[in-house]
Amino acid sequence: MSAQQLAIRAVEKPWGRRVLGLGFENPAPGGEPVGEIWFEAPKAITGATAGGADLLIKYLFTSEKLSVQVHPDDAAARARGHARGKEECWLVLDAEPGAQIGIGLGAATTPERLRAAALDGSVEALLDWKAVAAGDFFYLPAGTIHAIGAGVTLLEVQQNSDITYRLYDYGRPRELHLEDAVAVADPAPWQPLPAPGMVDEGREILAAGRVLVLERFAEGASGRLTPEAGRPVWIIPFSGEGSIGRAPLEPGTVWLAEAETALDFAGVLLLAYPGGLPLVAPIVTPIITSGA
Repeated sequence: MSAQQLAIRAVEKPWGRRVLGLGFENPAPGGEPVGEIWFEAPKAITGATAGGADLLIKYLFTSEKLSVQVHPDDAAARARGHARGKEECWLVLDAEPGAQIGIGLGAATTPERLRAAALDGSVEALLDWKAVAAGDFFYLPAGTIHAIGAGVTLLEVQQNSDITYRLYDYGRPRELHLEDAVAVADPAPWQPLPAPGMVDEGREILAAGRVLVLERFAEGASGRLTPEAGRPVWIIPFSGEGSIGRAPLEPGTVWLAEAETALDFAGVLLLAYPGGLPLVAPIVTPIITSGA
């Protein structure tokens, strides 16, 4: 089959939840809270670089603030022996009243001041905290200092790397990575990428960053899914129903297509793929039928 459904892995986090929603299974009674649901691709992906698939899809569920953290870019990560850095984007799916996300700093500072603020805890106040609601979208280049607040449910599309350098963790007994974090951080306000916007009726490019592209089909898609060689496509159905190949395509799943396959989905659908530029032609092309 040219597309395959990805395995789900629940990841326990101290800031996670015991009631997840979105149709995902809750942790066992008395178990640790789950903060992330990962959709994992097989280790061998055609065209992928060393270190497995290029991208990773996650759902995040927060009941407390995440650490103040930062991720390295590819060059900084490879200098430390890793396959790639971590650039990511977030689509907020639900937010409790007053929920916030901190992205970038309110004002530029020096690495020395950033380091001192991490040590005394005042780095939390340096962040630019933004109220969030369902539908908000953010693209975070590597080096962006950030923290997700409590009461947020979001979808994260990221480079397939778990390199996180914590600057501050509210006194939790977890390792900090102060020197690495300061070395790769951009201690300045966050600059959002220009939004590419609509390219076709119902087809919107949410983000075209340095390393990944995310598209949204607001009214579904029907046709042939045609990935370029070496650019597999992650298919993320949100609402509605349909099919991929001969299999059902349902919300709460993620599929990976490396070769051409039939796609027919009525509802909201996201497509993610590696590379900094959108494909020139739509990924989903009309089905060519024969006959008079």
